Amino acid sequence: MAKVSTRPMVGVHTESGPANVNVMLPAVFRAPIRPDVVNFVHDQMRKNARQPYAVSKYAGHQTSAESWGTGRAVARIPRVRGGGTHRSGQGAFGNMCRGGRMFAPTKTWRRWHRRINVNQKRYAMCSAIAATGCPALVMSKGHLIQETPEVPLVVSDKVQELAATKEAVNMLKKFHMWSDILKVYKSKRHRAGKGKMRNRRRIQRKGPLIVYDKDQGLTRAFRNIPGVETINVHRLDLLKLAPGGHVGRFCIWTESAFRNLDSIYGTWRKKSSVKKNYRLPTPKMTSTDLARLLKSEEIAAVVRDPNKKVLRRKVKLNPLRNRAAMQHLNPHAMVARKAAREQQEVDSQAKRAKRAANADKRKKIVEAQKKKKAKKIKNILAKKKAFNKAKLEAKLAAK
Repeated sequence: MAKVSTRPMVGVHTESGPANVNVMLPAVFRAPIRPDVVNFVHDQMRKNARQPYAVSKYAGHQTSAESWGTGRAVARIPRVRGGGTHRSGQGAFGNMCRGGRMFAPTKTWRRWHRRINVNQKRYAMCSAIAATGCPALVMSKGHLIQETPEVPLVVSDKVQELAATKEAVNMLKKFHMWSDILKVYKSKRHRAGKGKMRNRRRIQRKGPLIVYDKDQGLTRAFRNIPGVETINVHRLDLLKLAPGGHVGRFCIWTESAFRNLDSIYGTWRKKSSVKKNYRLPTPKMTSTDLARLLKSEEIAAVVRDPNKKVLRRKVKLNPLRNRAAMQHLNPHAMVARKAAREQQEVDSQAKRAKRAANADKRKKIVEAQKKKKAKKIKNILAKKKAFNKAKLEAKLAAK
């Protein structure tokens, strides 16, 4: 976000009717909007309101305990002395022990506050003020300004003389800002979490911020309307202009406060009369309308033609895996590959023929061995039969 497109004049609205007086828009509303700077400065400023806290330096150490040492099959953590109670013998002091101290106990001498660069604070304030003049940012923050006459809204200085809340309510209704207050009424609710115990029980949305020059009763008139806050233009606070670190708070300016902005923050040509040697920050872009810039004929006329030649890095292929790369490097590789394939086929056929011949030879050998074995068995049986016959004849002759 560089800066908001603005108009040169802003109308001063009165309760009696439409705006008759116009005021020159202060230069600060054309300052660059930097949400990152605003968010950083807001976080640093919020830290300056913190109060120190710490646990007691004696917490977790208010007992007599000593380690039992090694050799007793228990941890070496200090243990409570004595007997007669469950507490004796229990671990003490350590952050892993029940009743022990926490790890790295908090100390009051922590670095609670932050020093902020003055230029950064001023840059953030200028960005926050410029964002209040952008209706899109204000609506994105949740403010209901659909019926508001103008943004930024400038009202006459008679508003500073309001003394009663009834008059302030009538003024808000007159300028169609009461819907933003009703939003605050509907948003009142209990806080979720422990904050309810710490005097922060109820929460609500933010309403408009009234920026005035002189308090002639205005603060008392608006202070009882929920969500509405008031602030002096000479003491602007980033925490109110960008609550939560988000730009786009809906602001209602009195005429005198609006006229004082140029003298407080200066312009790009004229230094501030309040802040020594200070000028507004210069935006990085004079025009943020990117769609118009991209289609601008004036810019296209002086910009060189696009370089449509695309240089792509050549992919180096592995010739051992890629046949085309190998063919490019070695044209004979394809012939050699074909010859190798044919030779492989011849070798495989010869191998199959040899395997078949070996199988036939092995089959003949097995059959010959079987015949030889059968013949041998037949001879053994014949000899055994002849022996048994001779033995039987000898036995009969002996009788």
